[in-house]
Amino acid sequence: MQAEECLKRERDRVSHYLHSSSEIKLVEKVQHELLVVNANQLLEKEHSGVRALLRDDKVEDLSRMFRLYHKVTRGLEPVSNVFKQHITAEGTALIQQAEDAASSQAANGGVQEQVLIRKIIELHDKYMTYVTACFQNHTLFHKAMKEAFEIFCNKTVAGSSSAELLATFCDTILRKGGSEKLSDEAIEETLEKVVKLLAFISDKDLFAEFYRKKLARRLLFDRSANDEHERSILSKLKQQCGGQFTSKMEGMVTDLQLAKEHQSSFDEYLANNPSTRPGIDLQVNVLTTGYWPTYKSSDINLPAEMARGVEVFKEFYDLKSKHRKLTWIYSLGSCHINAKFDQKTIELVVTTYQACLLMLFNTSDKLSYSEIMTQSNLSDDDLPRLLHSLSCGKYKILSKEPNTKTVNQNDYFEFNHKFNDRMRRIKVPLPLVDERKKVVEDVDKDRRYAIDAAIVRIMKSRKVLGHQQLVLECVEQLNLMFKPDIKAIKKRIEDLISRDYLERDKENPNMFNQLSAVVSSNPQLLKINSRKYNFLLAQACLMPYAMLPCYYYIISLKYGYAVRHVVSSDGVTLGGVAIILKIGSLMEAEIPCSVSLFLNGRPF
Repeated sequence: MQAEECLKRERDRVSHYLHSSSEIKLVEKVQHELLVVNANQLLEKEHSGVRALLRDDKVEDLSRMFRLYHKVTRGLEPVSNVFKQHITAEGTALIQQAEDAASSQAANGGVQEQVLIRKIIELHDKYMTYVTACFQNHTLFHKAMKEAFEIFCNKTVAGSSSAELLATFCDTILRKGGSEKLSDEAIEETLEKVVKLLAFISDKDLFAEFYRKKLARRLLFDRSANDEHERSILSKLKQQCGGQFTSKMEGMVTDLQLAKEHQSSFDEYLANNPSTRPGIDLQVNVLTTGYWPTYKSSDINLPAEMARGVEVFKEFYDLKSKHRKLTWIYSLGSCHINAKFDQKTIELVVTTYQACLLMLFNTSDKLSYSEIMTQSNLSDDDLPRLLHSLSCGKYKILSKEPNTKTVNQNDYFEFNHKFNDRMRRIKVPLPLVDERKKVVEDVDKDRRYAIDAAIVRIMKSRKVLGHQQLVLECVEQLNLMFKPDIKAIKKRIEDLISRDYLERDKENPNMFNQLSAVVSSNPQLLKINSRKYNFLLAQACLMPYAMLPCYYYIISLKYGYAVRHVVSSDGVTLGGVAIILKIGSLMEAEIPCSVSLFLNGRPF
């Protein structure tokens, strides 16, 4: 304030005693003496420096400091540096608080982590107000804030990455019965802020996979609170990260709408063909494999009632789609079954696996672990968890011998006729398997494909490139979705060399040359010498910055064998994409321009 008053007095003196041409030089000299010479002292003062003003929320003083130093050449740089350090310190403190809370209260760790996201959103709101109001949207302060948030937003809390925490936070907002009880307007506002936070997270592909897993559970188990909110956040994510980022998620939402139409057709089919009715109410979601996360498919032995329902639906589906194969994912199913206990009949809401185990006790009073395994055809990976939920959990539908809290292979089980509950309908919970390890493994695998695809694109355009430049361009292309590890890029380069896609220059080992197997090529027709190669891999790259190879199909090049469509890695036919193979001394493939071909696993 004193500096501002001093400058004002000098301007007044100029207007009273001096020629107006003297004002600029005089003011510059005063500014230099007041603000530049004493800059460190002014900015670092304990009670009136930048840190103190930020700590005490002195908005007017911060605005004044900005006005003063904005007129000094490079005067705002030290102010913005302190601003960045202050935000980083506050954000890191929030992370540490959440870490300590999660460690001391393991049971409430998830709650504490969600509190963390809410506090980070509040922190962002607070300092964004400072940037707009006090610092007049100056680029230095936007940059300082971005860099500060990138530092602490990429830290882990109790083993969970920020990407996972953000996806979980979205889940609590969007699912039924979530901990965040908000109005529709507040939900929209919060989702907008969450997407802004995502910009600071380096592993956006990891967020996408965690979010997709949780979205799948909300959709498949009817836990989504509002379809409009689901579409709204996807729209925001698409705008922030691009169409490739949300394409599968949007496909999932659309898929479920189509599944409802399939179900209506199935209900109509049963109404018109009473003799085919399976005897149970059956609802089936027919989904496109390529959109959804991968799930383990088990050849469980279904009870006769369920098996009949599956057969009836298969007959119905074959009438509509003769060339499509249904893969049943029973692990995602749910059942409502009536259990007759001594005191009353209770409706049990269970998973398909749990229902299959319970139905075994319709024909047997007592079964051993090994007998249940044999009759159900379930593996040791699934069976202990299922039996534990039915015999050791909240609702003890089965009695276990010995009566312990763990399930062993020597245990015996029988239906608990004495079970009772005040409710007429109960949901028997099945603890979720920790998906974190699987998600991280899937993302790491996809990143290898993404690095390969980036190297392919770069080398196809450059033909010859130095090692350092190739690595830098690869990092630049992939940085939008994740920060690629330099060692991983080098490893993928070596792998492509081993597959004869690249070669080191004989005169300069730090230079790479692209190898090509194309005989002749144009945008619609590609000819390849089929006698030289055993396998063809067709890959569709739909976006210039596609995170990973989207669609591929391995074709054995044997005489007389032809393939008339391209399928995704999950076995789903892609509409509108066609490859026609004519096997002979030369193979001709009619392809759309967006499709790249790989020979023996190497692109050209």
